[in-house]
Amino acid sequence: MTIKDAPEEWRVTATSTPFRGNKTSVRTDDVVMPDGTVVSRDYQVHPGSVAILALDDAGRVLVLRQYRHPVRQKLWEIPAGLLDVPGENPLHAAQRELYEEAHVKAEDWRVLTDVYTTPGGCDEAVRIFLARGLSAAEGERFEVSEEEADMELARVETAELVRGVLAGELHNNCLAVGVLALTAALAGDGVESLRPAEAPWPARPFES
Repeated sequence: MTIKDAPEEWRVTATSTPFRGNKTSVRTDDVVMPDGTVVSRDYQVHPGSVAILALDDAGRVLVLRQYRHPVRQKLWEIPAGLLDVPGENPLHAAQRELYEEAHVKAEDWRVLTDVYTTPGGCDEAVRIFLARGLSAAEGERFEVSEEEADMELARVETAELVRGVLAGELHNNCLAVGVLALTAALAGDGVESLRPAEAPWPARPFES
């Protein structure tokens, strides 16, 4: 038996958008259940995101510490950002985010994994990249603002991040999924077996 997610779409009899924000919105769909009843489902409509697990030559991961108001915590995270333009190439977006948040570029890019962050209440899809061959980006640093102006940067051993995730000390979704996926890849067929950076992404189709 192959364990694999599959596309499926139940019939929607009505839909509305009671809230629209700058980047996301809330949608209400009336969905027909298998027994024929119709129920309302509210969910956040999200453009999608990319995240980057940047691994240096010493085996350390580049992490950022940033204030997240909804959870009232400063979280250690990996660089990440929204897909601001519909159909945007996720690799290009990831390269931009790594430059803007960490002033770093990478020579080798691969897809580490693709996830839905909270599929019960949000349609956000995230592609997490593995970036290696790190070096400082050329030119001026990108001027950050708001929460990003208070960010801290560090490079941390992968094993220490895994320990923090399993101990309940690190909570960011992309960091947790990323470091655990990297650990699994290294223990398995190696990172060379990961999908190429331009691998298809049905959740957020893009042009090369």
